[in-house]
Amino acid sequence: MTHPFLDLPPLTAAHFAAIEDRVARLLDTRQDVVIMQGEALLPLEGAIRGTAGPDTVALNVITGPYGQTFGDWLRDCGATVHDLAVPFHTAVTAEQIREAFAEHPEIDFVSLVHAEAATGNTNPVAEIGEVVRAHGALFYLDAVASVGAEPVLPDVWGVDLCVIGAQKAMGGPAGVSAVSVSERAWARMAANPQAPRRSYLSLLDWKERWVDGGRKALLHAPAQLEMLALEACVERIEAEGLETVMGRHRSAAAATRAGTVALGGGLEPYVHQAAEAAPVATTLRAPAGVAASDLVARALASDPVLPLAAGGGALAKEMIRVNHYGPDATPGAVQACLAALGAALAEQGVPVDLEGARRAAEDAWR
Repeated sequence: MTHPFLDLPPLTAAHFAAIEDRVARLLDTRQDVVIMQGEALLPLEGAIRGTAGPDTVALNVITGPYGQTFGDWLRDCGATVHDLAVPFHTAVTAEQIREAFAEHPEIDFVSLVHAEAATGNTNPVAEIGEVVRAHGALFYLDAVASVGAEPVLPDVWGVDLCVIGAQKAMGGPAGVSAVSVSERAWARMAANPQAPRRSYLSLLDWKERWVDGGRKALLHAPAQLEMLALEACVERIEAEGLETVMGRHRSAAAATRAGTVALGGGLEPYVHQAAEAAPVATTLRAPAGVAASDLVARALASDPVLPLAAGGGALAKEMIRVNHYGPDATPGAVQACLAALGAALAEQGVPVDLEGARRAAEDAWR
């Protein structure tokens, strides 16, 4: 038997490099872009372990669970870590970053998540980048959720390590990811005796054996299907236009927020300010006395493929995520989620305005 996913010709180094070039164009970057053969946690961890060590003094911004994870990795590397945590219903500000530098001028590394899909907030990276650049610290950014939903511009913003994944707003595979690396980030890794070598986590291995070698020979057999899927999703974004793709995500977020407010029943946007809400996904606060996980389960019972989820961990009691990203950044997906949540609330005797929610979401879509 044959299958279209099997018996494919090997993915050549030239084809692999061409896909990297397309990802670099998506980010409008002239930095080296390395596509790593695993989910985005691979380059996220590899970039920290490659650049951080006992001499590192890091400012780790926490606006959601991934910021907490980055702090753990930095401490595991022996770095001195100053956490800057803000409530998950808001975003960090450039002024808070500036104040942290004033309090700890020895900071030489900043880790930040652009958009936290898990909590629904997004941080003003352009403004923060100016502050970080003026201070001279190395800037590490998790843009996994934001790429495709809002601008991601490592060169313009002065980001030294920018990690992206394709599985959210890009509508692509989860099994490969990419990182853009500045020259000074490469230099920091080369000078770090703790940087992973001969390891799946090693960015330096990719630098020396792939980038410096002219991208002629791959380190190992590539994840062929995932690479081809990544190429296909970039092609789709190129065909639709990145601005159009980002516009769909902005519209989905605006429609979800407007529809939620009109729906009533005690359901409300989790992130208070619309300007601080991520376009990739909208988080909602469940009504008092209603467990978010129960409400989501009731909504999914009517349509199991709706892009709805309860928050992770302790947030499962209060947070609902409307994951309107990738192929679900559409009016239909938003309307279906609002209708299902409204029906689930109505089943519990909570008064809601389903028609008002429908009209508000329709009017908010731009």
